[in-house]
Amino acid sequence: MPDDRRGLLTPREREILSGEADVSDEYYYSVVSRVRSKIQKVEEDAQLLRRNHPDLLEELIESITGESGGDENE
Repeated sequence: MPDDRRGLLTPREREILSGEADVSDEYYYSVVSRVRSKIQKVEEDAQLLRRNHPDLLEELIESITGESGGDENE
């Protein structure tokens, strides 16, 4: 079974946040609030990875920033 799970945003949230969907300001800000809540959960997940699986945390950081979080270049 292919892993077609979504990332942080649902396809509909992507449409709304990119401006592709015509929604009311109230609904738009509701989506923004929902995404902020998800970001808080990602922060909690990152703390868990920091404690228990630092290699996966490094992959997450690289995925988000496009940079390595390691000390090899310092």
